[in-house]
Amino acid sequence: MDDLTRCFLTWRVIRAGNREVLEGLVAPAHRGPSADLQAALRRWPHAAYFTRQDRSELVLVRPVGLPRRERWILHLGLLVVTAACALGAGATLAGTYHPPYGSGFFGVLRAAAGFLPDFLRQPPEVLLSGWPFAASLLGILLVHELGHYVRAARYSIDVSPPFLLPIPPTLSPIGSLGAFLKLRSPVVDRLQLLDVGAGGPLAGFVVTLGVLYWGYASSTPFGEGLGYGRTFIELAGSPLALGDSYLTSLVREHFFPGVASLRLSLPAFAGWAGALITGLNLLPLSQLDGGHVSYSLLGRKQAPLGLVALIGLVYLSQYWVAWLVWVVLTLVVGGWRWTHPSVLHPERAVPGPGSWWAGSV
Repeated sequence: MDDLTRCFLTWRVIRAGNREVLEGLVAPAHRGPSADLQAALRRWPHAAYFTRQDRSELVLVRPVGLPRRERWILHLGLLVVTAACALGAGATLAGTYHPPYGSGFFGVLRAAAGFLPDFLRQPPEVLLSGWPFAASLLGILLVHELGHYVRAARYSIDVSPPFLLPIPPTLSPIGSLGAFLKLRSPVVDRLQLLDVGAGGPLAGFVVTLGVLYWGYASSTPFGEGLGYGRTFIELAGSPLALGDSYLTSLVREHFFPGVASLRLSLPAFAGWAGALITGLNLLPLSQLDGGHVSYSLLGRKQAPLGLVALIGLVYLSQYWVAWLVWVVLTLVVGGWRWTHPSVLHPERAVPGPGSWWAGSV
């Protein structure tokens, strides 16, 4: 590290959990950066980034202590169960599998508990009939989390592998509640938070767009309205009307301009669900990705914005109770607060129009 500190006017080292952070004020002669500083950075094996556009402040981050042992069996188990639930959801949508449904609270719980043994007893053609939906949905979820993971590694932030959250298709038509990474070291500043928070939605959006184009191209149009709404799927033999976002409307009109009704294919519904989950995740609330991005760009001004979003969801719950469920889940994840927790250096603003552009997108 000596070859780096020689390029600083002054510096300090702080301990942040299992990370050591060196913050240095770069000498004017090295702010190009100079050839000496570039060479020193190439030899530095961990995270390094400038926090100002004039490159006058440099932050170095490295892990300290023994590396953490990952619980790969748990992560792999969640992946396998989520894949099975997504396959079951896809087979249900395809009409080749009819999951056990129950009545009453305990009947619903028994049906949910009995789904996996029942589904795994099905013949291979039934097990695999939902693969276009399962592959599309898991692709969106995994690439989204990979976007977070890669950006966290860029700053040497300690995060866990993704935790996938399965749910039986008797309780949800998509077979998953999403996924998350566990943050295991403090975030130094708002630039780190912005890059990590925006990395997931941006990566997932690329896959979602590809899945939507593939899925809508293989969907079934109807020249006359069927009374199910403009866009629908068939679930357990019954039509289920779906709303259209601005994105799905654009894709729909690209393939089927002016069509009265459209029955979505399996990958189209996976893309539709992925777009919906991404949109909800971008609400400016606490530990959602939208909370990360809005706090990164606005600092403490995220708090009133989050409160407005929370009140809006509570208001909408009178029309659809699922909005209230989303409110509760968001508050549980955020420690029963809508405000975003502070980073180590909240006073350090996000530099440059490029970062603002990425966050705004």
